[in-house]
Amino acid sequence: MLRVHFTGLDLARLRLAGDPDVLWETVLSLHRLRDKQGESIYGDWRTETRARLNSETRLLAPLVPPRGYFPDFLTPAEGVLGLETGVEALRATPAERIHDELGRLSTVRTLPAWIRSLAEGDARAFGKLISALHDYHEAAIAPYWAHIQARIEADRAVRGRALLDGGADALLSSLPPTMRWHAPVLECDYPVDRELHLDGRGLLLVPSFFCRGNPVTLRNPDLAPVLVYPARHCAESAPPVQDAPRSLGKLVGQTRSAVLGSIGGGCTTSELARRVGVSAASASQHAGVLREAGLVLTLRHGSAVLHTLTPLGAALLRGGHRPQPRRDRPAFQERSPWAV
Repeated sequence: MLRVHFTGLDLARLRLAGDPDVLWETVLSLHRLRDKQGESIYGDWRTETRARLNSETRLLAPLVPPRGYFPDFLTPAEGVLGLETGVEALRATPAERIHDELGRLSTVRTLPAWIRSLAEGDARAFGKLISALHDYHEAAIAPYWAHIQARIEADRAVRGRALLDGGADALLSSLPPTMRWHAPVLECDYPVDRELHLDGRGLLLVPSFFCRGNPVTLRNPDLAPVLVYPARHCAESAPPVQDAPRSLGKLVGQTRSAVLGSIGGGCTTSELARRVGVSAASASQHAGVLREAGLVLTLRHGSAVLHTLTPLGAALLRGGHRPQPRRDRPAFQERSPWAV
């Protein structure tokens, strides 16, 4: 079990990541690629991804074993800013730290020659690592990024609502069942027994699409505390509340257009009904039609349901103009490859 010890200052410094972390998703997806669990969520992804991969999994597998420790330097905090920024941070990791972390890995498994060279600071080996991460990301993560973003944003909507309703205490209590808040300690199911004392540094919570079951944290207690946890799998992106363009009303009807524009950053059916000025039954019906069209997804939260916009729904409200993604590649076409 992992026990995360909070002080009052840590609760004040509790944060929720604003975007999915591309390096955490990349590394954790390697686990999902090799296990057989969560077939309804990951099954189609596994099939499609394996068809695109070459030798990337074979190269990266020794660094990221199916269970247990993998080096902290693979998931720098800058991964939340995109692949290129994250890789640059990884590239800037001090050689001594890489040596120490790979040394820890070598105590539990035999490492191939190129990883041993990486531990000794070989620039060509480091280039091989970066290339493998890039190629694996292009095959396994990039084609599904809009879908991953949507699921993470939906989870954030649930956690954000808990925070607004009851503060940090409610947020921590809203986390998955494998994480239990008994103030001032967050107890997490974990493969080893460990104590993590935040000591006023706060904690960054990172919802992850490819994290399954137990949460994950960094091995080095001196690094900024991070706890990666499994995102819930039932909703998508939600921009701020906005007025729908008039042309959208002509396409889907004024009431349905108003429903789409009122969902914003996530709302319950009763809140949606109040915003639009219709009955709860009518709001639920309109949200259902929009959900079937791929514009809205709905996530159950306690006794209520929380509606959020998909990236397609958000783009439709903007007149088809998507915002520039936070990376140096074009936005991926939105798709929903997994039936959840």
